[in-house]
Amino acid sequence: MSHQQSQGAVTDYAPQVGVQCPDVSINPLIRVFTPQNQSLHPREQEYIKGRQAVIEDAWADWLGDGSGVSYNVSAFAGHFPKVGMAIPGGGLRSAQYGAACLNGLDSRNDRAKQAGTGGLLQVSSYLTGLSGGSWVTSSLVFNNWPTVEDLVFGNGKDLTGWLLDLSLATPDGVNILSDKNQEYYGSLLWSTTRNNFFTNDSAHGAGQLFSKIPDIPAYQQHQMPFPILVADSRPVGSNLTTILGLDPVVYEITPLEFGSYDPNLSAMVNITYAGTHLTNGIPVNGSSCVTGFDQAGFMMGTSASLFNQLFDFARNTIAGFSDSDSAGLLYVLSRQLQEVRTRADDVANWPSPFNGLNPRTFEDSDATWLELLDGSSNQENIPYSPLFVRSRELDVIVTIEGSADDATAWPNGTGPIFSARRQSTILRASHQQFPPIPPTPDAFIETGVRARPTFFGCDPIQTPPEWPLMIYLPNAPPINGDDPVTNTATFALSYTQKHQKLFFDQVFNLTTQGFTPNSQLPDPNFGVCLQCAAIDRARLKITPVPSRSAICTQCFQQYCFDPQNPPSKSALPGRKLAFVDPDPQGLTKVNGFLSSNMYKLIGGLAGLVGFLFVLILGLLWWRKRRERKTEYHQVSGLHDEDDAPWKRYSDSNTKTHEAYEMPEHRGSLVSR
Repeated sequence: MSHQQSQGAVTDYAPQVGVQCPDVSINPLIRVFTPQNQSLHPREQEYIKGRQAVIEDAWADWLGDGSGVSYNVSAFAGHFPKVGMAIPGGGLRSAQYGAACLNGLDSRNDRAKQAGTGGLLQVSSYLTGLSGGSWVTSSLVFNNWPTVEDLVFGNGKDLTGWLLDLSLATPDGVNILSDKNQEYYGSLLWSTTRNNFFTNDSAHGAGQLFSKIPDIPAYQQHQMPFPILVADSRPVGSNLTTILGLDPVVYEITPLEFGSYDPNLSAMVNITYAGTHLTNGIPVNGSSCVTGFDQAGFMMGTSASLFNQLFDFARNTIAGFSDSDSAGLLYVLSRQLQEVRTRADDVANWPSPFNGLNPRTFEDSDATWLELLDGSSNQENIPYSPLFVRSRELDVIVTIEGSADDATAWPNGTGPIFSARRQSTILRASHQQFPPIPPTPDAFIETGVRARPTFFGCDPIQTPPEWPLMIYLPNAPPINGDDPVTNTATFALSYTQKHQKLFFDQVFNLTTQGFTPNSQLPDPNFGVCLQCAAIDRARLKITPVPSRSAICTQCFQQYCFDPQNPPSKSALPGRKLAFVDPDPQGLTKVNGFLSSNMYKLIGGLAGLVGFLFVLILGLLWWRKRRERKTEYHQVSGLHDEDDAPWKRYSDSNTKTHEAYEMPEHRGSLVSR
């Protein structure tokens, strides 16, 4: 790592107890507000203000003088849109898709910059992650905001890469009792698993704290968007093992705070002291507090309790994993069950800092512990909630959609649909409205928006706009008809290096090429169209409001979703949906070969059977012919004139009469 926080032994994972609390009468540990007087943490406001100064230059670097989008960009100075990005859950697939998509939006990537898409990342103020999306978000942050390619594949110096060819369940191979696997399992709480793959340090992230993110150089220089992770909650003591409804509180984790802007809680706690039991904002143990609870791995694990879905929601089974992965998972589970627990094992247990708050609306107000779990547990698989908070005032939200919603592991709009429902009901007072989208998963499929870049909410009705403009970038089959390699299973726990590189190549093309309706060709103007979408809200912030430029109007006609005149999937011909493993291994390789060559093999087998049949018939015919030929020679020997017995009796010149002896061949004939 180019930047490392304090780290060391496994014991550094443990929180510090008995730490002197600050004077809460001067420095309260809790912020409480209402949807009507909602506010951000002062240090978050300070960071975003400093970030905006950097972003002003980034807009100029991305758009130049604005001639490409036909705007006078200098007129937008001080009024540039505030942009946020969201990376959803989906295990290593979603982490890779999120990383690869960011790679196509990063101006530090020369190919992305040339395509016109590189630069959107640099003008973003917020980056949210959930489950697998929390891995890539945290990985970028804790490695001091490197380029994605250096982060994922390594740079030969201080970054070793993600090492995804090592299984998440059995990194040292199939022998689960090996020393290295045992060392790994020793730190394998659901939380620390992620550190082994994403923090690029020998101590597996021990000692890396979310509260220490402000000490990272890239953060201090405002070079990164403000990072936020999202987690769901389960009503304490409910022991629910089904998909959650939309009512339970959705929490966010930032470098400064932990809490929720949901109206039924509306409270935040200082992240440094998040492990402290508080009642009405006062430490239960007097002046004794807990620090170090905000371990990076545990924060990621709270958002990404991937295996809880396996055991609780029955969305998959152990049989769905490879032999080594299932063995590793079963072994870890057995170790977890060897001890008697007093609290649920299938959640992240947090000491509640919100005990006693809002008893009329907050269902866990009387609980001393919170039960947090994967951020997609209520089917909001995209971490939208923090980005729609009214006080954050976002103008543009970029959805980096790597969900696997259907049987072929492509998105079908389930996440946005559930978020739209929650925001139109539970979050109406605290969050911005959701832009118009197709109302059902079937509509997402039939309109084709799940398989192409789409802009939602292009034409707001109110001033200021009632919803942000949403740039939707879904994982989709290659537009040129190539076999897809990016729609992998959520529970795929390892990727070969070859597969990783092909995965990144396909996502880069998806991110930078757009689409041309009714063809399999990329859109040469997609970079310009992406710039049009990102800058469009700036028009509405100045007076008089300039008209949308001709080139941007053309772009919006192609990419904007119009509920009154929806597009059709028929405009996306030749897309292949079925995943094809680009680098099969072991039995998978054999099965893949058999599957892809089935008809050839059947034809070859039929030909072989036919050949053998003809060969056998030929051999039988040859044998029969040989036997008949042998018999013919034996019979013809009876007519040999030189040795005929009757000739001896009829020969008038013979002077002596010899006794007749049966020739040997006559004896052989008789014996037959």
